[in-house]
Amino acid sequence: MIKKFGLTLGGLQQKILNLVLIFLLALIGVYAGVSYYQSSRLSKIVNDAAEKQQAAIKDVSGNTMKQVIDGSMTKANALQAYIADDMFSDIRTDVSTLQSLAQGLFEHSGSFEPYPAQLPDPANDGKLSAQVLCEEGVDYKESELLGTAAHMSETMIAMCNNSDYLNNCFIGLADGTLICVDDNAASKYDENGKLTTFAVRERPWYTGAVEAGELWFSGIERDTYTDKIGVECAAPIYVNGELIGVVGADLFLNSMDAYVKSSSQQGGNICVINNIGQVIFAPEGNGIFEVLPSDQAPDIRESENKELAGFISTALTEQTGLTTIGIDGKDYYMTASPMNTVGWTVVSFVDKALTEQPTQLMMNEYDRINKDATEKFEDGAKQSKRTTLIMIAVILILGTVAALFVASRIVKPIEHMTKRVDELSGTDLAFEMEDIYRTKDEIEVLAEAFATLSLRTRNYISEITRITAEKERIGAELELATKIQADMLPNLFPAFPEREEFDIYATMTPAKEVGGDFYDFFLIDEDHLGMVMADVSGKGVPAALFMMMSKILMNNYAMMGGSPGRVLQEVNTQICKNNEEEMFVTIWFGVLEVSTGKVTAANAGHEYPILRKANGEFELFKDKHGVVIGYMDGIKYKDYEFTIEKGGTLFLYTDGVAEATNADNELFGTDRMLEALNREPDAGPKKLLTNMKHAVDEFVGDAPQFDDLTMLGVKLI
Repeated sequence: MIKKFGLTLGGLQQKILNLVLIFLLALIGVYAGVSYYQSSRLSKIVNDAAEKQQAAIKDVSGNTMKQVIDGSMTKANALQAYIADDMFSDIRTDVSTLQSLAQGLFEHSGSFEPYPAQLPDPANDGKLSAQVLCEEGVDYKESELLGTAAHMSETMIAMCNNSDYLNNCFIGLADGTLICVDDNAASKYDENGKLTTFAVRERPWYTGAVEAGELWFSGIERDTYTDKIGVECAAPIYVNGELIGVVGADLFLNSMDAYVKSSSQQGGNICVINNIGQVIFAPEGNGIFEVLPSDQAPDIRESENKELAGFISTALTEQTGLTTIGIDGKDYYMTASPMNTVGWTVVSFVDKALTEQPTQLMMNEYDRINKDATEKFEDGAKQSKRTTLIMIAVILILGTVAALFVASRIVKPIEHMTKRVDELSGTDLAFEMEDIYRTKDEIEVLAEAFATLSLRTRNYISEITRITAEKERIGAELELATKIQADMLPNLFPAFPEREEFDIYATMTPAKEVGGDFYDFFLIDEDHLGMVMADVSGKGVPAALFMMMSKILMNNYAMMGGSPGRVLQEVNTQICKNNEEEMFVTIWFGVLEVSTGKVTAANAGHEYPILRKANGEFELFKDKHGVVIGYMDGIKYKDYEFTIEKGGTLFLYTDGVAEATNADNELFGTDRMLEALNREPDAGPKKLLTNMKHAVDEFVGDAPQFDDLTMLGVKLI
């Protein structure tokens, strides 16, 4: 439309002028009345249509946004907690490995010469090295324990080098001496070059582990030599009931602190709550959670805000859904996932008002477009009135008829537009341009505004639908991976119906969609039965892939013959060739001579087998442990033998059984395993495994499954 000489060419003014010149209708009074009536009706139609469109957009957009936040925020929080907990779990595993290694060394200390132990060398600053420290008044050269503990030096250095999380490790001895592995040798000397003393038996990790009597995590502390924040994981060493010392490792959490503080820059907030309800990490200025010194920090579970206190209490034990919490007059969306290894929880939260901003922005944009269109329409209407007044003298009867005709032409497309808007509902927001709206004036401008807004809304909903479909596809692929993994394991029982000399049964219950444990059994020949029980490091899809490769290698090398120790050595060689991810697997492999009951076996860092003699009770068989598969090439594994008597039973399992954890963070333990087996010691393998699974489930209760649960039983008949 173009304005010239005060007239709008191509708009309502030109149409009225053309009709008046053609028909020469006067009767301006009637035209004015009809025009006023039609204008009022048009305004009402436009306002009603705008209100209905706003309501539809607000309803659909608001519900869609909440669903997206519920899905993405809850799953992202669970993933963050899983990644963090996996880090603590790895440290727990490393310390358990050091504990087992140290205990084995001290139990056989008379079988080897003492290993030399060196004081810190400042020249080694910046690289990992083993260093001796001691308490004031203690001469490390007089220590009877230090020479044995020093045999762990190279292993501890290798463990730190091969770990993504392990910053240092140490073994503090009961005589006041200590061997530590770190890269801070120079910091062990004061400004005068004198070696500083180290109060080994007074350190919190030493007293805490001894008091707990088992593997123990400290609270947040600062490192003595680097001043970095972190936690310490430690475990006591006992030989014949006597305390020898404590092994442990530091896990620095500066990267976790930095990640949490930067979370507010990503549109949301993350904080970490410890097991006593105190905030230990949170973004600065988040408005809710404040990090204070431990002696000043309140327990949020005792907060006056009962909603927040109840939410945090629940979050420390189980994953929460998306929850709305009111704090200081504001509503927040919150979700949390616990880290079961240390009893902490990760909390994600966002101001609810922020999540409603996209909808409000869309509504504001709609109001702007509608207002612009309405103003243009009203400007045109005002101009029409002025033109009508000028032509009163000229236009009489024909002008009135022409005015009525023009008014009718104006209202018709608007009524059609209103009818189409009334038909819009739910997700059907498709308002399309039609020929009836192409009037080359303000009506066409208004229709184009509706069409543009409708297209934007549909594109928005389409994108949300696509994202939802992609998440469903990933879920389906994980379900297929679970089935493929289950099909890889022997699962048809009885496995050897034609063999009456023995009965065998096995189960595997993964903690995630797919697991890292596996078992296997197969006849090498008519009189020899191979049995495998293994546990891959980590969980999920990577562990499942590593598990499949390990299972295939074990089966292939076992069927080629050779002793169990030789088979483990060959498998270790193959895995170490292509193990860039530095994963490992614990394996117990035994060959049963069916005719005699003799079992020849080798153990690569796996749990002790449990053996029951005929008419006896189940007992742990403490065999010789080798290094885990995948840790280092060139490792040799030793065979050992024992016998399963007629009527006796062998029970194999992974650490997921003994380390099953209830809501109080208590382990199921070896004693409960033996108790469950000895309830019906004469039962067949299937009944024994069923009893064990029932006992674990009853102990764990509603707590989430911590690790894969894998068991195998074989009985000679």
